[in-house]
Amino acid sequence: MAAHQDKKPSEERKHKSTQNDTRTSQVQWGRAWEVDWFSLASILLLLLFAPLITYYFIMSCDQYQCSLTDPLIDLLMRNKHLSDIWNRTPTLTYRAAGIYTIWVAFQVVLYVFIPDFCHKFLPGYVGGVQEGAVTPAGVVNKYEINGLQAWIITHVLWFANAYYFHFFSPTIIFDNWIPLLWCANILGYTVSTFAMIKGYFFPTNAKDCKFTGNFFYDYMMGIEFNPRIGKWFDFKLFFNGRPGIVAWTLINLSYAAKQQELYGQVTNSMILVNVLQGIYVLDFFWNEAWYLKTIDICHDHFGWYLGWGDCVWLPYLYTLQGLYLVYHPVQLGTANAIGILMLGLIGYYIFRMTNHQKDLFRRTNGNCKIWGKKPEYIECSYMSVDGTKYYSKLMTSGFWGWARHFNYTGDLMGSLAYCLTCGFEHILPYFYIVYMIILLTHRCIRDEHRCFSKYGKDWKRYTAAVPYRLIPGIF
Repeated sequence: MAAHQDKKPSEERKHKSTQNDTRTSQVQWGRAWEVDWFSLASILLLLLFAPLITYYFIMSCDQYQCSLTDPLIDLLMRNKHLSDIWNRTPTLTYRAAGIYTIWVAFQVVLYVFIPDFCHKFLPGYVGGVQEGAVTPAGVVNKYEINGLQAWIITHVLWFANAYYFHFFSPTIIFDNWIPLLWCANILGYTVSTFAMIKGYFFPTNAKDCKFTGNFFYDYMMGIEFNPRIGKWFDFKLFFNGRPGIVAWTLINLSYAAKQQELYGQVTNSMILVNVLQGIYVLDFFWNEAWYLKTIDICHDHFGWYLGWGDCVWLPYLYTLQGLYLVYHPVQLGTANAIGILMLGLIGYYIFRMTNHQKDLFRRTNGNCKIWGKKPEYIECSYMSVDGTKYYSKLMTSGFWGWARHFNYTGDLMGSLAYCLTCGFEHILPYFYIVYMIILLTHRCIRDEHRCFSKYGKDWKRYTAAVPYRLIPGIF
């Protein structure tokens, strides 16, 4: 459910071998082949409670001024019944359905039918047709990388409307926020269900499908590795990058417009949220080609976890800070505002430079300088399913010598900065940092389990050289 990114710092070369290790190869890719009771219980809890959590947070802002405890108190004290809360919840409207349909259709058009032109005039930007990683079946998919272009076109049109055309109010997203939630859920469940049916009956590549025989696990984690329609519409890249992340900055802009409408000004905390989260979104699209080598694309199958998560969870729960500030405008003191800005920028710098060091090391096969010195690394080997032996270099210097997932550390610093803009009156805005800690810690454990299965004793040598996961000296 997240657009957060990770890729091991390695450059691989292969040598022929007569050995064959099917189990190791299977562990490397994505999801399980068999489902244990704990995994099934976790899946059922997520399927049941993730939609309820999303509704509860948005409802609490709409009806209880963003208090997470007041609805529970009302219910426990029998001041209200569930039906009272539900009856006060805005329903799906034709207006919201029209807005959402136009939005998704517009993003599909930008994604499929307009080839990227930004790479032709933006120095350093990698766009246009790019190759992804090799899939378990040996397929190398091609992608049209045009997310930055889609983001620019969308926002140019947004500001043109706000300041010139006036076809709709900039507050349109906030004003239809809960009816749009029902639209997002419809799309999320529809695309997830379609992806499962497609995996059974007409997969893009049958060799890249995984079946456990457990309906709930397969629905949640996905069957197809890279479901596609036609040559260019890739489900995983589209729903990971569009429409949720393109909408992220528009949602925040709508919150800011609503604050201006209600209070006659936009607070510095709202500006900070727009700036810091805007930097993150732009970074995602600037590095969209790099994203093709991350966990989401390289290892996850496409199911409810990505389909519903990117349609609902991401746009609704990643934007809670801006939503909260509409109901509780916070004007930060100068020192606090500067401190939060610096925390967010330093977190972004760590996140970006850590990933830059990794990419530089990979692209040059270690023939580069990190912090002015030749990088240190551990050479590891593993076996593929066809008996080919590969070698990987795992970097142990630079930021990667501080912790094995130090890019996540920078990500968490930025996430904390978003939350701190909201002050300490309510806990709702801090859900994001709690969620990110759980998500990224789980990703660390999941990725390291996969790497241990892949590299064996070599992975133990690597973890001995870099003993900490996220925080040097602590964890």
